[in-house]
Amino acid sequence: MNETPTRVVLADDDVLLREGLASLLERSGFEVAGQAGNAAELLALVRERRPDLAVVDIRMPPGHATEGVEAAKVIRTELPEVGILLLSAHVEVDQAMELLATGHRVGYLLKSRVTAVSDFVETLERIVHGGSVVDPSLVSELFSTRRRQDPLELLTQREREVLSLMAEGRSNAGIAHKLWITEGTVEKHVRSIMSRLRLPETEDDHRRVLAVLAFLDAR
Repeated sequence: MNETPTRVVLADDDVLLREGLASLLERSGFEVAGQAGNAAELLALVRERRPDLAVVDIRMPPGHATEGVEAAKVIRTELPEVGILLLSAHVEVDQAMELLATGHRVGYLLKSRVTAVSDFVETLERIVHGGSVVDPSLVSELFSTRRRQDPLELLTQREREVLSLMAEGRSNAGIAHKLWITEGTVEKHVRSIMSRLRLPETEDDHRRVLAVLAFLDAR
């Protein structure tokens, strides 16, 4: 029996990019339920068609500022079951953090990193199935902007690698496979990260990543 395809709404004022994503997703088995060129069109589409996922550009008309993020926040409030993937040409920490902190069915990717179809499709599937995915570049940016006395300086290079992979939504087993280390070693690194950053341990990979991001964003 065939599964019902995942229904996606795309929102980006770049028509060529939007059409390219639509074609890519349709070839990968998704159903593109609609396309929008601005935030108002996005909200109308999502309210009418109730997709499984909305892929949203952070900067959209008319101001090309935070219109996409603001629309995504409305979607999260009105229709929390709709997954949201934010796309951006830039690392925009402050704008994305509030939405990412909701902890489920949410993601953030840089447009420049959408280079492998299989990876992009995997990201969408993780979000649709309740996960959260954060571009490692966001984590790196947060690393680079912290003060010298920040507890992040206590993390080893390997712990930073583990944290970046956690941000991608990977499980401990997935991190172990990626870094060619045992799952037990990953678990030790995760416990160490949580201890150094004074964060409570949890079995939920996605929530602990968001907790770390929230901690990093704190002034």
